Amino acid sequence: MIMKPRYLAVAIGLILSSTAQGADTSATALEARLNALEKRIQIAETRAAKAEARANAAEQQVKTLETRTTSNERQTREVARNAELTQQNTAELAKRTETLASKSRDDSSGFKFSGYARSGVIMNSSGTSTESGPYVTPAGQTGGAVGRLGNENNTYVELNLEHNQTLASGATSRYKVMLADGQRSYNDWTGGSSELNIRQAFVELGSLPTFSGPWKDSTLWAGKRFDRDNFDIHWLDSDVIFLAGTGGGIYDVRWGDNLKSNFSLYGRNFDSLENRYRDDTRIENYIVTANNFAGPFQLMLSGLRAKNNQDRENAGSQGISNAADVGFHSMLAYHGDTFYGLREGTSKTALLYGHGLGAEVKALGSDGRLTDEANTLRIATYGITPLSKNWSIAPAVLAQQSKNRYVSGDDYTWVTFNARLIQQITENFELAYEGSYQYMDLDPQGYSDNNKVKGGFYKLTFAPTFKVGDISNMLSRPEIRFFATYMDWSKQLDSYSSSDSFGTDGFTAGGQWNFGIQMETWF
Repeated sequence: MIMKPRYLAVAIGLILSSTAQGADTSATALEARLNALEKRIQIAETRAAKAEARANAAEQQVKTLETRTTSNERQTREVARNAELTQQNTAELAKRTETLASKSRDDSSGFKFSGYARSGVIMNSSGTSTESGPYVTPAGQTGGAVGRLGNENNTYVELNLEHNQTLASGATSRYKVMLADGQRSYNDWTGGSSELNIRQAFVELGSLPTFSGPWKDSTLWAGKRFDRDNFDIHWLDSDVIFLAGTGGGIYDVRWGDNLKSNFSLYGRNFDSLENRYRDDTRIENYIVTANNFAGPFQLMLSGLRAKNNQDRENAGSQGISNAADVGFHSMLAYHGDTFYGLREGTSKTALLYGHGLGAEVKALGSDGRLTDEANTLRIATYGITPLSKNWSIAPAVLAQQSKNRYVSGDDYTWVTFNARLIQQITENFELAYEGSYQYMDLDPQGYSDNNKVKGGFYKLTFAPTFKVGDISNMLSRPEIRFFATYMDWSKQLDSYSSSDSFGTDGFTAGGQWNFGIQMETWF
């Protein structure tokens, strides 16, 4: 323990006093020395007090600094945690933003208007009305299309209105309605002959956040519609596959990176059934489809059922054949991103087979007269490729054989070869050429009073064309075309039917010229 300065002074004084008694020193001198000593002690005591105060202050500062340091460390850890959370939230926000941006690129929110239209006038070399159309030949009754360029005289319009929405959760919705009309009158007012119709009205719900696994990016739909994955050969005005009606389904169920499936149920109606066995009966046909995609390959499988349709009767030269009430349909297709692997361009090829109600292989489920023994095999292929800077070509082949189609023993066999050639002249002007040849061997066995015929048909068209889009793109529109078409066919084909185009007054074998002007557009 340290002795206080005051006690130390007293002790020193006693010692000095004792010493002074034995010395010859004056009392005055001793007192003066004691006073000086006490003064020095007071000064030392004051300094010690100040030093102690400074020590206490320093100790308090140390404690304050320790407290602040602890608080700063805690705040630093909190800031670090907040920074980490912020980084995670930023990454998640960036991911959501990219997802929403991707969806926005594919299907922007808001209203969208699109459409298709063609319209024109056509006449023969005498300046009067003529027969025309992609299905003008006898084979056209079973889907045998020929080239459409310079061979259409109708006005057909599709108007599409859509509303698309992307929610904060990433879910999407789409509503679409299609209004369509088609007719052959040239008048400006055609209400009396109009075929105005609502062809589509449906809703889609996509990317639902509660869906996971294979269903994560799928799209639900319900309503009246054309199936999303239908495709066609434009030059022939013929679908390769056309699935449509009223129903519901789900698109894009993904089993892997390159493997997905669509599932659907469509309903259609056949003509009412009237015979001696029952009263007027409405027949409904239901189509269940699994449409599977693996890379560029597509495998489509469908089953069909129409209860009571087997009571429908078809009359032929060999007697009565009953229609089918069930059937199946299949299609194997390849969607290429080159021109058959030979050069740049695109190509599509499909092999279709149907039995019973599925024997109408193009417009699936649309024909209620097919027998339960009907079998149809069809092949369809087309491609598009540039030949040079100013030339492009699009060849197509469509062939079909259908047996026991409407009555026992009938046979409808035909094949169409078609090619459209485009020559670019200027930025807005091109010359279009199209050639078609169709061979048919038709044996209806007296069905619908049609006769057995065999022969060929060909058509050549020259069409100077104006357009404002990418003229090197054969599928860019709009365009306005003038055309001259020459067609001819085997004389035997005039006797196939009394109700089709061939053999009618002024439209018989021996050569026909048609002239006209037409516009076509889509967007």
